[in-house]
Amino acid sequence: MPKSLNPFALIAERWQPSAKFVERAALATVVMAVIIVVTGGAVRLTDSGLGCSTWPTCTAQSLTPTKAMGLHGIIEFSNRMLTDVLCVFVGLAIVAARARTPWRRSLTRLGWAQFWLVMSNAVLGGIVVLTGLNPYTVGAHFLSATALLTVAVLMWQRAREGDGPARDLVARPVRQLAWLLVSAAGLLIVIGTVVTGAGPHAGDAHTVHRIPVDWREITQLHVDFVYVVIGLTVAMWFVLRAVDGPTTARRRVVELFAVLMSQGVVGYVQYATHLPEIVVGIHMLGSCLVWIAVLRVALALRERSYEVAGTAAVPAQDSAVPAAV
Repeated sequence: MPKSLNPFALIAERWQPSAKFVERAALATVVMAVIIVVTGGAVRLTDSGLGCSTWPTCTAQSLTPTKAMGLHGIIEFSNRMLTDVLCVFVGLAIVAARARTPWRRSLTRLGWAQFWLVMSNAVLGGIVVLTGLNPYTVGAHFLSATALLTVAVLMWQRAREGDGPARDLVARPVRQLAWLLVSAAGLLIVIGTVVTGAGPHAGDAHTVHRIPVDWREITQLHVDFVYVVIGLTVAMWFVLRAVDGPTTARRRVVELFAVLMSQGVVGYVQYATHLPEIVVGIHMLGSCLVWIAVLRVALALRERSYEVAGTAAVPAQDSAVPAAV
């Protein structure tokens, strides 16, 4: 496409965002991804999952909720509209990354990956409604939102470092332990999704199909994996101290441990108080924070230099940021 017809090139000619602006735009997509997860949980916890009875319109005759649909319709439709807000932030991150010189293709690819995840998850959300809150589609909807959060964190990380080859800061066994931690945390989230699909908060006041397992037993498995993740986190801290690992990585592990402890307290409170909606919502927020913290631990074990065409480049004053999170 000729440069004159490329809208991104035209924007780049007229606007040069700073590296800090690109970083903040990427961080904004992380925040919005968390908000989407939490508000999606609010839809389920307020029994508003079918507040809009169809998709993409709210009813067969109306794009927006009608007065007769009450608060449930407003809540469900508001969550749908947040997807548009998320698209705005993702679009801003893409445009900012593309407009900055030199153009970093790695950043724009991560931005476009977020865009397509948002689009696919919007369609999946429609399938959730059209299938009457089938727990398997609801679970897939949540896991897709977690995938979006993952890519958003990766883009935020890449915005804070260079495009040179990744350089490991620790030995291979330490990296393997980190990825074991990531895998265990991922399984923890998946099992938590099954707990949601089998538990009492179905998303609608009427009878909704649930995953045919005892939610108390699957909750116990979820708790067991919490202990596994905590154990791996503690092991990671001791290993990093033993090998004199990067200070940033050790700090990230401490942050992860603090988030895990907070999430554990919330988890026990929600179980002891028979799953009140507000506490379950806080627990969903905590799951996002745990996942972000786990990813940041793994990403802190390598760095990328600022290189251009094989030559180490000194970053501009506005982009002098640490190489690793």
